[in-house]
Amino acid sequence: MASIKEIRTHIKSVEQTLKITNAMYLISSSNLRKARKQLSDVEPYFHKIETTISDILHHSPEIDHRFFDKRPDIPPERRKVGYIVITGDKGLAGAYNHNILKMAEERMAKTPNSYLFVVGQVGRSYFTERGIPIDGEFLYTAQNPNISRARDMSEVLMQLYLDGKLDEVYVLFTNMINSFRLEPTAYKILPLDPDVFPDYEENRDCYNRDVTYVPSVRAVMDRLVPGYLKGVLFGAMVESYCSEQNARMTAMKSSSDNARAMLQKLNLSYNRARQSAITQEITEVVGGAQAAESF
Repeated sequence: MASIKEIRTHIKSVEQTLKITNAMYLISSSNLRKARKQLSDVEPYFHKIETTISDILHHSPEIDHRFFDKRPDIPPERRKVGYIVITGDKGLAGAYNHNILKMAEERMAKTPNSYLFVVGQVGRSYFTERGIPIDGEFLYTAQNPNISRARDMSEVLMQLYLDGKLDEVYVLFTNMINSFRLEPTAYKILPLDPDVFPDYEENRDCYNRDVTYVPSVRAVMDRLVPGYLKGVLFGAMVESYCSEQNARMTAMKSSSDNARAMLQKLNLSYNRARQSAITQEITEVVGGAQAAESF
């Protein structure tokens, strides 16, 4: 049985750990609420862009635009595919980083000509340690997703796509379905697929007016698509950030619960050890008194 001093030292150590896990839980909870509000504030703007693109595609289904170019003349084994992998900058978030990194490795293994773009220090360290080349890094973005950084990312990727250095671009992020379900997701952002926009047949009443786009449909799309891609990347970054905070909250809550359970056991062991020491002292006193009386 451990001594009273050892048990007391153990109790203090667990109490300090409990304070840290509780603090991390509260911080993650605050960050999650802030990120959710940030996304909800800008969501109507990007939804309007998506609706406008849907409207253009409905009125001009024959449009031939560079952002919709699927480049069918390039065979699958020669297609240059870019993957934007969004991870966190920190650990202690359960399987959040592991799941998205596993998906990235699996998809890259199936793609002969893959190009890797990393968001987050965890992903950067992971691929560097395994000798996997990183073609682009967007550092200090995972912990502070904002519109400005999403725009910088979209501009870099659009330019690579328009220059023919990439034929397809996917963003790999963690989607928070609910508080208990985090789902690694791969979303294709280039070339754009008309099928991802609203079903025109179901929304026919929304398109019963004549619209004229000035100076031309192509020019309007040139302005709308970059905004749409910026919104997609921003949404992916915020969803990943929310998923990370939610995963960390879950991990820290579990750690705090385990710490409290351990404290209960340690306090019980401490009381038993102290009671045993008191009993031992009483026994020694009584034994000493009896020995003195015998003389």
